[in-house]
Amino acid sequence: MKNLKGFFLGVGVAAAMLTACTSADKQMTTLSGLNPAAFDSTIDGKKTALFILKNQNGMEVCITNYGGRVVSLVVPDKEGKPTDVVLGFDNIKQYADTLNSPSDYGSTVGRYANRINDGKIVINGDTIQLRQNDTGNGAKHCLHGGGNTGWMNKVYDAEQPNDTTLILTLVSPDGDNGFPGEVKAKATFTVLPDNTLDIVMEATTDKETVINMTNHSYFNLNGDPTREGDNMVLMVNADNYTPSDASYMTTGEIKPVEGTPMDFRAPTPLSLNINNQEFDQIKNATGFDHNWCLNTYKDGKGDDKTVCASLYSPETGIFLEMFTNEPGVQVYSGNFQGVGKDADIIRKLGKKYPKHVSVCLESQKYPDSPNKPEWPSPILKPGENYYSHVAYRFSVK
Repeated sequence: MKNLKGFFLGVGVAAAMLTACTSADKQMTTLSGLNPAAFDSTIDGKKTALFILKNQNGMEVCITNYGGRVVSLVVPDKEGKPTDVVLGFDNIKQYADTLNSPSDYGSTVGRYANRINDGKIVINGDTIQLRQNDTGNGAKHCLHGGGNTGWMNKVYDAEQPNDTTLILTLVSPDGDNGFPGEVKAKATFTVLPDNTLDIVMEATTDKETVINMTNHSYFNLNGDPTREGDNMVLMVNADNYTPSDASYMTTGEIKPVEGTPMDFRAPTPLSLNINNQEFDQIKNATGFDHNWCLNTYKDGKGDDKTVCASLYSPETGIFLEMFTNEPGVQVYSGNFQGVGKDADIIRKLGKKYPKHVSVCLESQKYPDSPNKPEWPSPILKPGENYYSHVAYRFSVK
């Protein structure tokens, strides 16, 4: 078992043993075209690196321990061509520049993915104020655990026991962005032989708190992220969704998708309704940015053996199937990509991204669940173990 500290202390030995070569002199590139040396840095006194996971069937996943981020994910298309299907940057400098290139690309989000209303939670009768980092449209919400001061911009400790597995751990102190309790979190990434990226997220706490971790990869299955991705075909196995107000906060309602543009129970091209100005939910979000209540979650338990969502590119033939034990999935269609100053930001391999270039499929508790006790609970107590599983399986058709 190799750990990150030993990796940097023993470069001569470890660089030869780990798939992730960090020698700037060798300028080694990954299958996705990344230079691992561009991820060697020190942030807040901790070393960062790029770790490469792969199998024997053409899948390669590159992950940096900065924010637990999936930087690239390569799978074969219908012609067998290696295709990178996630968005991101090709260097640690841009990921860490939260002022000029803020992003949640590929990150392991915590403590609480998605939004908490007014950044307030009540635990054991005490009202707790969290960091209010989401202030658009008059909102004062806590988004993704505090945004640029949340886990997506923390350096995780890393262990890579073999070519297919990476284990990231993080200790979040009591009061981190206002959240109570010292939380010890772990995310285990595994590349399986059937071209699945399997992610298990776990946590414990010494005080009652809320936990809702997710992976925030932006998927573009077309192989060309310089063009809009609304040709992709989405399926979500959900009869209901949670509507949001103009500040993207859930209203507390659960509504049926039947007869609405939110119905993706049959595979449907995103282009059919992504610019629908007559349906208020899509108009407010300028696309999709909503939580679906998965049919695979029943009686307090999620079925992570049954497909909960899928995404397909008719151009490359790449087909993504998603599995999770969580009650919800947030579908985000890249509505803020390529808008305003974002349009000028150079991303991975020198490319710029347009609006609606990608789709995020984030497994989760419903947004603002701490303030909606009738919904699946995000509460974690001392002595309990938080366990969240999501898997993304790739094939071609």
